[in-house]
Amino acid sequence: MSLKIDTSIPCLDLKNQHRSLKEEIFEAFEQVYDNTAFSGGRFVAQLERSFANFCQVEHAVAVNNGTNALHLALVVLNIGPGDEVILPGNTFIATAWAISYVGATPIFVDCLEDTWEIDPKKIQEAISSKTKAIIGVHLYGQPCDMNSLKAIANKHDLFLIEDAAQAHGATYMDQPIGSIGDLACFSFYPGKNLGACGEGGMITTNNAAYSERLQRLRNHGSVEKYTHIELGYNMRMGGFEAASLSVKLKYIGLWNEKRRDIAKRYFGEIRNSNIRMQKQEEFCDSVYHLFVIIVSDRYDFLQYLAKHNIQGALHYPVPCHLQEAYSYLEYKVGSLPNVENLASHCVSLPMFAELSNEEVSHVIETLNNYSINGQK
Repeated sequence: MSLKIDTSIPCLDLKNQHRSLKEEIFEAFEQVYDNTAFSGGRFVAQLERSFANFCQVEHAVAVNNGTNALHLALVVLNIGPGDEVILPGNTFIATAWAISYVGATPIFVDCLEDTWEIDPKKIQEAISSKTKAIIGVHLYGQPCDMNSLKAIANKHDLFLIEDAAQAHGATYMDQPIGSIGDLACFSFYPGKNLGACGEGGMITTNNAAYSERLQRLRNHGSVEKYTHIELGYNMRMGGFEAASLSVKLKYIGLWNEKRRDIAKRYFGEIRNSNIRMQKQEEFCDSVYHLFVIIVSDRYDFLQYLAKHNIQGALHYPVPCHLQEAYSYLEYKVGSLPNVENLASHCVSLPMFAELSNEEVSHVIETLNNYSINGQK
């Protein structure tokens, strides 16, 4: 079922952010233009240094999107055909694509019922002699339990990758996301908390050898022009994208705090037994890329929101293991019950830093007045 919703409070609105930064970003664009540094170059290098500092890591390697960040992370770990990589079933499909791109097999596991993060017990059950890595996804901006994942990875001699596409600035036990796994992968898709004027991605690591090889892989396997020492890719970040991100990186802390303020109001003021929210663990500090709730009849709920001039959205309504592209893996309905329940009942509420107090109040009041299949 699909809905055509004409609303006044969108689930995401990028216009105000870009309107306020237009002059600063255009000045940065002019510098890129004057230096003709359109692909890679000094503005990308500047962003890499700043983002490494932001994540408190030694190395950050910029690429052209978050999907390719995940792809190259697996390449640099020499994961390929015959290998298995464990990941949650409730993630954007790009997490799984990366595994398939290198010829490995994605092994989807269930999430926890309350936090909706990957279930460490299910990881343990899924490990085989072919398992080479675990990808922990920081879902909706909330870190998964990295200590549990690290303990499993260390016990079985596995690599641990953070899919941090939604978690720019989040922390786990006061440690920045992007600094915990062997490698971490970020997306700068425009709708992210830190989004480019265009597309972009980043891989962070404290391993100098990984960083050196990643830089080579993204540039046709080359460290010297026309000299190629391994199969490489054309995955460089552009100068304009890097320049826009360098401007925005200065404001990400403020934007994340505004998201946290909105989330605090949602958690504290939405009091409706028909609505269930993601449990927040004390050991982590989410950046609320998305604010997702569960309702029993989401299409009734979305229609109700639309009638009150609020846009809801659906994120991952079909879980990865039930996508047609992965039918060959022979997962069935019921294979991952918590993932499937979330996929069938999730709705994303408006969440972006520029939401006004009045808009947030309207969302809260509307949700508190919601009754199943009824209009209050």
